[in-house]
Amino acid sequence: MADSSDPFSTVLPFQLPEQVRAFAEKGVSQARDSYSKLRDVAETNNGTIEAMFSTASKGATDYSAKMFEIVKTNTGASFDFAHSLFGAKTLPEVLEMWTSHAKKQVEVMTTQTKELTELSQKVAAEAVEPIKASASKLFTSAA
Repeated sequence: MADSSDPFSTVLPFQLPEQVRAFAEKGVSQARDSYSKLRDVAETNNGTIEAMFSTASKGATDYSAKMFEIVKTNTGASFDFAHSLFGAKTLPEVLEMWTSHAKKQVEVMTTQTKELTELSQKVAAEAVEPIKASASKLFTSAA
């Protein structure tokens, strides 16, 4: 007998038609598959991003070390030049030293700029490599 205090006691048991149940099960199965694929893609992308940042971090360290080396070289050259000026006895001798130092520094700076440019290009190429590899895999599996 039905309990009069329970408003749902008079509701008849409900059965889903088989077609509705099959449709719902198919939808759940597709949702699980989609979630699994999405999770796999997210994990792959996380690995790609980690590899990219790791490579970029190493590149930034290499770039900083190169900059420090350049600063050290240029500072040493400036101190050597200043020290040599103290030994000059005439104005023409000072001007000759100055001209020679300036010419040498332009050559050194040209070389240093070239080295920094090459290092920057190398770091950029290495940092992008994990993304290129991941994209290659993505497009290969999509095809």
